[in-house]
Order: sequence, then structure tokens, then C-alpha cells
Amino acid sequence: MSNRSNLLSELYQARLEDLKEIASAYGLAKNGSVEYLRAQLIRDLILPEWDLTLDGLKNILNNDLGKLLGVFGIKKTGSLRTRRQRLYLHLNHDPKQLKEDNLDKMTKEELHGLCKALELPRSGNRQTLLIRVAGVLSAQHKNWGTIKRSLKRGGGSVVIPSPSHLDDEQQTEAPTISQTVEDFVSEHPEGWTFEQESELIETIEETFDDTPLSEVAASIEKGLSGQNEATEQPIPPMMQELSSEEPTLEEEAALLEISSRRAEVEAAARDFLLVGSTTDVEDMGSFIMSLSNHGFSVELVRVQDAIRTIIMETAFRSEQEQHALSNKPGSWSEREAIRLFEQMRPQLRERIPEIVAGRRGNLVQARMEFEEEARGLGLDLRSPAVSGRLHALFDLHLEISEAEELQDPSAARRNRMLRILYHGAVHLPDDVRRTIERLERNLPSFESLVETVLESSEGDFSEAQQSLIIRFLESKGYLVNTAELRPRVLACAGIVGTELGYLTPSQIPRLAPGILVSDDQVDAIVAELKALAATFKPQEIDVEEPEMQVAESVADASSRVGDVRGQIDRVDALLSRLRLQDHQ
Repeated sequence: MSNRSNLLSELYQARLEDLKEIASAYGLAKNGSVEYLRAQLIRDLILPEWDLTLDGLKNILNNDLGKLLGVFGIKKTGSLRTRRQRLYLHLNHDPKQLKEDNLDKMTKEELHGLCKALELPRSGNRQTLLIRVAGVLSAQHKNWGTIKRSLKRGGGSVVIPSPSHLDDEQQTEAPTISQTVEDFVSEHPEGWTFEQESELIETIEETFDDTPLSEVAASIEKGLSGQNEATEQPIPPMMQELSSEEPTLEEEAALLEISSRRAEVEAAARDFLLVGSTTDVEDMGSFIMSLSNHGFSVELVRVQDAIRTIIMETAFRSEQEQHALSNKPGSWSEREAIRLFEQMRPQLRERIPEIVAGRRGNLVQARMEFEEEARGLGLDLRSPAVSGRLHALFDLHLEISEAEELQDPSAARRNRMLRILYHGAVHLPDDVRRTIERLERNLPSFESLVETVLESSEGDFSEAQQSLIIRFLESKGYLVNTAELRPRVLACAGIVGTELGYLTPSQIPRLAPGILVSDDQVDAIVAELKALAATFKPQEIDVEEPEMQVAESVADASSRVGDVRGQIDRVDALLSRLRLQDHQ
């Protein structure tokens, strides 16, 4: 065994020429890349007792698979099927040849054979088989074909396992312990307690008293973890298969609707793939459920599977389109199709704003209409090079439109107004929030109102103009004359006046950081301030004292009631002083 360990370490660190010399010395084939040749030599020289054929892999236990993957120097974790898929790919395929981009060159029979070897469903057309294989390759990306760097540098040690049928002791104990664990798990499908697991350990210890306790505990832990992985591992969406049962009439009708509206589903899928991913199962599930707003019966499992298949096909087609955009045409027909698209590009570019505006922001319907426009011009959207350029042109227009909106002065002004209106709106009553939402929908009309008032007043924005705006909005059903909304609306009006050049920034009504007050409350505050000043005046002492100075300053403040009305923030300062006097 030590000779095998030394040879295994040598194989880990050997280069391609060294591996070829070792293969020639043992009379083995020396074809393939360095990683593929290393895997063949490890199989033939280090693990000759193991049956690593396609049928033999299915008979290897989950625990032994982890040890074998460790010998080959690749990832060991995962479910039982995931480990078998990884080991099969590592032993039988060159990672430089079996790539997602090269699957399109394979025939349906070859894809069918791969699905069989990878334990995938084999029903469906060629495109469906291709998507399933591509899903496995994407999930196993960088998990096979290349050994760990630490092994190449000579670090770490790997234990070479022996098959169960060559180890008499393992033959009598390991299968029995494994069977006991499997029976225990089947008896507790909903889980088990700590006490039940302790009883299992005691039973196995009594049955196999010659086995060390550490080995028994390790076998139980591996058995339980293997069962959990086999039962809890979710099935990726690209590997799921429709039920073999006959669909009901409701399901058939829903599937026919999916088929008739496939273009709409594909357009929605492209919109999802702009920010989403097919590997995020929860995100894709949320997207599928959102299609109920478009009238699809997504509560049916078959409908969900059909939509999921369309999403996977659209994702694969998008990858093909991206690949075609960066490569030269592969045929004369493709080159001519690209030339025709370039001739039609100016006409298509001019039509995009009209289509998007006509659909009122419904990008899914706009994308469908844009595709129909392209087909009407004679473009062949079956070619990934053409369809990729078409959708790239549509997405580019959307990005440019968003950038223009951010730079538009009107959009920037309205964003500032919305920030003021919605500041802290989560704490406001429901009727106030509904009024804010209504104002948001009619901001252009609000701007026209402010502009008209400022034009008639020649740029004056005093109390009269402010009251006029509030009264006009009230007459239209806006409940804005409240302590929460009146200051916000007037501040927004000041922003409009400043942006249009009628006011200066200093003339924008400012909100007091404390309590918001109305005009009636200002009069009450002034009356209270006068009463407070009167209490500070001494009745019989003629000498001026500090309290008298404070009373006089308050009296001066009350005499400037006009300024208090124009600047609400000064009222808040007076209120603060009033609170201090009350506390004293």
C-alpha cells in the first residue's frame, strides 16, 4: 500500500510528459489532457480493484464514493447522485471538451446517452435533453477535471480505500451497520430525538462489541448524514421531470394557454434573466408565481414545470446569443441575416420609443411587439446572432432611457419633491399617505398650479400665495391643510418656484424641526408669549433685573408677529423657550 501511496503522490505532482512516461511504462493509453490522463492512471494503477464502470458506480456506497473522490483529488461533498455524476464526468470526459458551449454540437443520441449516465430524465426533445445536461455541467462547474492545488504541491495525505468484498471484516460489519442505520431512518421519517439516537448507538455497540467505539460512532454518523443528504437534497429545476400521469382537463387547458402565449412567457423570462438567475430556485419560483397577474394558472404543478422549462430554454438561448455576438458568423446564411439586421437597425431604433410609449411601461408587451416588428421586416429571429442583436438593441434603449430620466431636470425636481412628501411617511395615517400618493400621480398638474400662482404674483410667495395653493388643492379634494401635509406641500411649491426661476433658495418655506403649527396656532402662541412676558414684569420693584430683561426680549419677539408668520422655524424656537420656562 505504501508503494501505491508514493505512486499516487507522484501522479498528483507529475506534468503531462511525466504522466505519458508513466503510462508507457505500464502499457496504458496516454491520450488526453493532463487532468484526464491523470484520472485514467489513478483508476488503473491506484484503484484497480474497484469497478468504476457506469454500472459499477451505481453499486458503490455513498461513504465509499467520498473516499474515492478524495483519491482522485476532487470535491467530495454532495448527495449520492451528485457524487456519482461528478466521478463519472471525471473518469470518462475531458473537461476541455465537454463544455456547455460544445453541447450544441452533440446529436440527440449523444445527449440521450449523457442523460442516462448522469441519471437524468431522458424524455423530451433534443433541446430539453441539452438543457438538462447543461444544468448538471453548470452545477458541477470546477468540481471535476482539476485536482486540488494542495495535492499538486505535495501537501496532504490521502487514504486509499479497499472494496468491501476484499475486506472480510468490513463485509461482516459495515453492511450490517449501514442496514441498521437505514432501518432506523425509515422507522423515523419525520426525524428522531437525541434519546432515540442514543438507543441506536447502544444497540449497535451491544451487537458489535468487537468493533472499537470510535469506528461505530463514525459509521453511524456517516450513515445518518448520508441518509439526510439523500433525502433532503433538493432537485435542481433543470433536472425535474413532469409527472407520468395523464393531465386533467384543467391542466390541458392551462398548458394549451401556455403554448399559445409562449412569446409572452419568453419575453417575461428575458426580463427576469436581466437580474435573476436560473440557479436561484426561490427567486425563479417567486417569478413564476408572479405570472398569475398575467392570467396564467401557476397554482398547477404542470404549468409551473412548463414555465420553468421555457425559462431554462430562454436562458440557454440567451447564452448562445451572447456567444454569437462576440464571434464571427459561422455560415453564409448567418452572415446575410446579420447584414439584413444592420440595414434595418436605424428603422428599428426609431420604433423602440414609440412601442414602449404605446405600451405605457409594460416592457413585456413592448418586447413582444418589438419582436413582431422585426419579423415584419423579414428578420430571421431563429438565428441567435440576429435575436441577440435585436434584444441587445432593445435593452440598450431601456438603459439609455433610464440614464436620460436621471439627467432630466424635471425628473430630478420631481424626485426631490417626492423625497420631501414621503419623508417619514411610514408613520403617517392612512388618509395622509393616500393623499401623498394622489399628489405623486399628479405632480405635473401641481407644478402647473404653482407656476400659475407665481406668475400672477410676479414672484411673490407670501402667505396669500401659499394659502391660495392650499385652498385650490382642497377644492380638488386633496386633504392638504393638515399639520403633516401643509408644510410638505408648501416646501414642494418652493422647490418648483426655485427651479423655474421665480424664487431664490432662501424663499423656500422651511419646516421647523420640532412641532408643526398652523396659522391659528401661531396666534395662540403669541397670546401665550404676551401673557408670559406680563408675568415677568415686577409689580413693585423699579430696579431692572435679569428677569426683566428676559421679559422684554420676549415682548419684542411678540411684537414681530409678521416675521413669525413668514418664518415658521422662528416659531419653533419660541416654542422651545416656552417649554424651558414651563419646566423651570
